[in-house]
Amino acid sequence: MTATTDYLLDRRRLRRKLGWWRMAAIAAAAIAALIAVARLTGADSPDKLTPHIARLSLQGMITGDKDTIDLIKKIGQSNQAKAVLLTIDSPGGTTTGAEKLYNELRRLGEKKPVVAVVGTVAASGAYIAALATDTIVAESNSLVGSVGVLFQYPNFYKLLDSVGVKVEEVKSSPLKASPNGYEPTSEAAKAAIASLVTDSYAWFKDLVKERRRLDDAELAKVADGRVFTARQGVPLKLVDVIGGEREAVAWLETNKNIAKDLPVRDWKKKSSIERLGLVDSAAALARVAGLASFAEILEQASSAERSASLDGLLAIWQGFDAR
Repeated sequence: MTATTDYLLDRRRLRRKLGWWRMAAIAAAAIAALIAVARLTGADSPDKLTPHIARLSLQGMITGDKDTIDLIKKIGQSNQAKAVLLTIDSPGGTTTGAEKLYNELRRLGEKKPVVAVVGTVAASGAYIAALATDTIVAESNSLVGSVGVLFQYPNFYKLLDSVGVKVEEVKSSPLKASPNGYEPTSEAAKAAIASLVTDSYAWFKDLVKERRRLDDAELAKVADGRVFTARQGVPLKLVDVIGGEREAVAWLETNKNIAKDLPVRDWKKKSSIERLGLVDSAAALARVAGLASFAEILEQASSAERSASLDGLLAIWQGFDAR
């Protein structure tokens, strides 16, 4: 009898172990299936497989990087993203980068409604991005505007001269590599750079005039390079609504027939290891296995961003923090 009892107990223990492994295998398969479906439908995580409002954050320097452009395209391809909140907190960036971002946002706006939600600042190139949306919502003390273009270069020829250093050069024509900072800037070089700035500035003003429906007199009031608070921006037609995300969602529900109480989901750029599909899968499986700390480490590692250098003409506002 004792041998039979031990045998039955062993069988029961074995069944329990097998049952646990079956459940783990089923959970892992379900997670893998969700990830596969998410990738096939253009979403970057399973929580975007149901109707929602996409939140796209635009922060720091604008360069028109490929990751941001690709993310905007993915949102446009998603059947479940019914509208987009473009949250902006940026002083601007390169003029070309802002142009690329503007064009892609306009293509997105042809597929679904897009609202700009300004945080602390949406100036210069960041305001160009806001111009691409259907309406601009900003807190009363948010800074907007800075309609203008900038070209800066250091000139240290006097410093070099004081220490007895002279840079010699041979070039094909007088304006090649001018200005260069190693010599006094000629009037011809200044005029050449000024023509670039003037051309880009005219393009920027035309965007503001067209998208904000301004006449020449109204445009002249906002196109001198200064920033405005959103409170000032409303009568100047730079801002439509004072508020934040809640007011932006309410505007979508009222004006674009977006269903009430849709959840807002973050759409984020992915790091190189995330593009291989490893982070989401590994983090999900780590949670199934009870390794919550490891899952958090994976997600934190994937959120690191790389900074980009700024070249060319700039549409950027250079301000100081109020302390």
